[in-house]
Amino acid sequence: MDFPVQDLENTVGQKPNEHCAVVGFYGTDSAFDWIYTSLRTLQHRGQESSGIAIFDGSKINVVKVMGLVNEGFKNLVENGSIYSKLNGNIGVGHNRYSTAGSKDLSGAGPVTVSSMIGELALSHNGEIVNQGELREELKKKGVTFQTQLDTEVLLMVLSREIGEKGLKNGFKNAISLLKGSYSCALVINDKLYAFRDPLGIRPLIFGQVGNHYVVASESSVLDVLGGKIIRDVEPGEVIEFSETGFKVILNSPSLRTAHCMFEYVYFSRPDSVIDGVEVYNTRILMGRQLAKEAPVAADVVVPVPDSGRTQAMGYAMELGIEYSEGLFKNRYSERTFIMPSQSLRSNAVKLKLNPIKSVVAGKKVVLIDDSIVRGTTMRYIVSILRNAGASEIHVRIGSPMIVAPCYLGVDMKTRDQFIAINKSVSEINLEIGSNSLAYLSLDGLKESIGLGNRNLCLGCLTGEYPVKIQGEKYIKQTALESY
Repeated sequence: MDFPVQDLENTVGQKPNEHCAVVGFYGTDSAFDWIYTSLRTLQHRGQESSGIAIFDGSKINVVKVMGLVNEGFKNLVENGSIYSKLNGNIGVGHNRYSTAGSKDLSGAGPVTVSSMIGELALSHNGEIVNQGELREELKKKGVTFQTQLDTEVLLMVLSREIGEKGLKNGFKNAISLLKGSYSCALVINDKLYAFRDPLGIRPLIFGQVGNHYVVASESSVLDVLGGKIIRDVEPGEVIEFSETGFKVILNSPSLRTAHCMFEYVYFSRPDSVIDGVEVYNTRILMGRQLAKEAPVAADVVVPVPDSGRTQAMGYAMELGIEYSEGLFKNRYSERTFIMPSQSLRSNAVKLKLNPIKSVVAGKKVVLIDDSIVRGTTMRYIVSILRNAGASEIHVRIGSPMIVAPCYLGVDMKTRDQFIAINKSVSEINLEIGSNSLAYLSLDGLKESIGLGNRNLCLGCLTGEYPVKIQGEKYIKQTALESY
């Protein structure tokens, strides 16, 4: 999505949701302003809670808030009290999208702990798939947990391993124990660390703004801050930031990478560069490739705002068809409240999107979006375009069909939420009410991103995962029975 905003309205269903944004800062200025601005830049990656933790020279102080960054911190910023609460020049920040049942500050990051190696604060994007067994192992050794977060497990593993084996070997051993996805910014006393899992599943980049170092989930943060990109944190790499600059203290990559394809299709801002690939250009190429694979003799190409916009532009460019914003999105209805009746919930949905009749009436419309999960949203959009007078509606999707859960940091955990399970494209087309439906092919997706056949995580599209998940097919296997 160009600027994805997580939608919790059950009437229209959900897009896939990313769990969080990561920010780290090391410099000579007060860290709060820099981290606060960075989190606002990455608001699209998580909107239910935010937190900032800063080392003041002796201890780590943390403030966590619910809601959008500017809303949650508003009073503290306006009255100036935030600078006494969060004083220091080293810190980490976190935006979170939570899954059902954990929509409160107990799930907000960063996670902090005072341990044998000092004061620690961790901001984590991803998901540790073996966190259950690691948690039980640590409990047997006397470790007490305050939350159910896999981030806390990750932090406890790091604290133990570094305490027992030293910094470099501690990180090395922790990385060998942790299975899953993790891109992290970590404060240990007066130093900042950035590290990433050996497959590089979730993005992480760092750069410089004057004498300050900034670590972030996306490069757009450095653009907004007026800084310069140094490079991505490499898969399996640990980087230390201190008063002498930055240095690599560990590099333990895998033989292959598995960058999440949804970062390019949906999650990241189009102005970001993720692992050397510009997101905007990639989405244009997806749209062009989709047009080559599934052309339509139509009058107008209309995107689903905001998620299908760039792919729709590419589609229209390739076929020379008019591109038009045929759906108006009410941006003041993006954050919905829990409403007491079905009629109010339905009205809330109608507030979100409304067709521009002059664009679609009597026209053959190509409707472009980046993905379909449940299909309820697409069915609703097709119906309102039909009611607005569209003569034909041809739906084109800028990614392949989602057929399997994600266990590596995306809120898609059960197969029963996918419309594509056990349905053909023609059956889905019938269900959403369009005249035709086509998805971008898997090969087309890979070609558009351009990272090579073995360098993407495609688990939700293929059912084959880059890390071992109990009961699922490992990407190196030929049969589930061999697990």
